[in-house]
Amino acid sequence: MTEIRIATFNVENLDETAEGELPSLSDRIALMKPQIRRLRADIACFQEVHGQERAGQPRALLALRDLLAGTNLDGATMVSTRPGNDAVFNERNLVVVTHLPVLGRTQLHNDLVAKPRYLRLTALPADTEPVEVGVERPILHVQLDLGSVLPGRRLHVINVHLKSKLPTPVPGQQIDDFTWHTAEGWAEGAFLSSMKRMSQALEVRRLVDQILNDDADAHIVVAGDFNAAPDEIPVQAIRGDVEDTGNGDLSGRVLVPVEHTVPAPSRYTLYHQGHGQMLDHMLVSRNLLTHYRGSEIHNELLHDESAAFGTDRKYPESDHAPVVATFSFDGGG
Repeated sequence: MTEIRIATFNVENLDETAEGELPSLSDRIALMKPQIRRLRADIACFQEVHGQERAGQPRALLALRDLLAGTNLDGATMVSTRPGNDAVFNERNLVVVTHLPVLGRTQLHNDLVAKPRYLRLTALPADTEPVEVGVERPILHVQLDLGSVLPGRRLHVINVHLKSKLPTPVPGQQIDDFTWHTAEGWAEGAFLSSMKRMSQALEVRRLVDQILNDDADAHIVVAGDFNAAPDEIPVQAIRGDVEDTGNGDLSGRVLVPVEHTVPAPSRYTLYHQGHGQMLDHMLVSRNLLTHYRGSEIHNELLHDESAAFGTDRKYPESDHAPVVATFSFDGGG
């Protein structure tokens, strides 16, 4: 019997601080390293990973490498989103880390869904024609060789970080990043963010359907920070439940959230205004349920990220909790 553990974790965000500013990056890495060891992940999907530059070299995932050092993922292959060159983005990279052989990678950024266009109602000065509502974050699709546990099969890992619920800026409507001149301006900013989030969700669902069109028995995992609760439309759109499509012929294309096997009182990955929220998800194709053995959410030390005193100095770790799912393979389909 061979076990594979798959994890998703928004690490928020491994950025460097100015000299003398606390917490330092090295302090954060030391605090978070036990979290990584506890994952015991064979495949890890990380979100919001910042890159670093050293001595004129291309920007790279240096802090993430330091975080993984001394864990079972030390020296593993890291597949990341990236701009047009071979470097990584300054901020919010998606990264898949694994010792399994990598068969391919694809980065999608409005490739399967055109950028929405919208005429803003509250902009000052007013829009004279619709503007593009561009999505800032790409989607990462990595194909891994499952031959060691399922001969001849591959695993499609789709790592996502959907747009947050923070309103998108609207010209002339903001006093500062968190203060708005009007309620309608704030509402329109929130609407624009929801458009971006749904645009990404639709692109993920179209990618899943393309994979299944090519191989109806494809093994698929969609994992990451969805910035949406289980009953919100972005998650439902990616899942494709028969209850929503009304079409039983599509039952083989449904993606199943592994969080459902975690007891409800422990089912949250973010703590906000006194309430736990399940915003980080792992959805798997139905054929993986044959091998599914259970999930964990490591949320014991989550603090309330909305509290005024909940600063990085007091809580250097991520505001998100990792989700880990375990699969056991015996050579069967």
